[in-house]
Order: sequence, then C-alpha cells, then structure tokens
Amino acid sequence: MKKYIFILLAAAALGLTSCSPFQVRSDYAESANFTTYKTYKIRIDDLKLNDIDKDRVLNELSRQLQSKGLQSGENPDLIVNVKANHKKVTDITSSSPYGMWGWGGPFGWGVGMNRTWTSNYNEGALIVDLIDSRTNKLVWQGIGSGISVDSPKAKQRQIPEIMAEIMKNYPPQRK
Repeated sequence: MKKYIFILLAAAALGLTSCSPFQVRSDYAESANFTTYKTYKIRIDDLKLNDIDKDRVLNELSRQLQSKGLQSGENPDLIVNVKANHKKVTDITSSSPYGMWGWGGPFGWGVGMNRTWTSNYNEGALIVDLIDSRTNKLVWQGIGSGISVDSPKAKQRQIPEIMAEIMKNYPPQRK
C-alpha cells in the first residue's frame, strides 16, 4: 500500500513541476542548415529594459546559446537580436451563487448575489531572433510570454526560466 501511495505522490509532483506558467512558441526557416552555425553575436539595439533585467536576459541567453554548442565571436554565423515588451492585462473573475438560501435552512428563501473582481497587472514577453549573418535573413524565432513584470522577485526568477523554455526549441527538430 505504501508503494502505491509513493508512486501516486511522485506522479503528482512530476505533473505539478512539468507545467510551465509561460506561453512559448518558435518558428524557423526550413531551408536553414542549423548544423553550420557555430558562432553568434548578440545585438541589443531593440532591448528596452532596465540595466538589471537586461543583464539577466543577456547572461541567460549567452548561457543557453553556449549550452547549444555556439560560441560568441566577432565574425559570427548568427546575429542574435533580443526584444522585450509588455502589455497591461486585466483579469475579471466573477462568481455566482447557486441555489436559494436564507431562513429555514438551505432551501429557505433568499437571493444570492454575483460578485466580480478585477485585477490589473503587466505581463512581459521576450523575443529572440536568430539571423543568418551571410544572408541577413531570419532563420529562427522564439517567443515567450507570461513574465510578472510588476514583481522584481518574480522577474529575477522568471527571466532565466523563460529564456531556458524559449531556447529549449533550438535547434528545431525537423518534422
């Protein structure tokens, strides 16, 4: 019996840890030969972040690219362009009571009331473009959204996580 409980707990823990809070997607040029790319250079022209978040993004991106076998270089095979943006999100939650209530127990008289809550927050996204330096064409793009921009502690934890999720799709698996 203990063995089955342990297996159920392990499966539940695995299920909870494998769910990502981020929405990540990627696309690539089918004509690109990703095995020929060995070096990269990061371009930060479009990265409009504060210095703290910029360092987090660039450090994690470099770490991820190097884990894929790419090396930083001055005459690169790939130009890496990173962009960041955010949008204001409004969540509306509504609850409606069921049944009747009031005097005389659960089936007495009375009327329930709907309750509605709203919450506003900023959600951030990161976009990573890999551009072939010889042709100057986009060969791979990864996008990840769902960063809690309003919380410094959350950003500190989430930026490396989302960058790892984005770069998990590089190099692309041919279909």
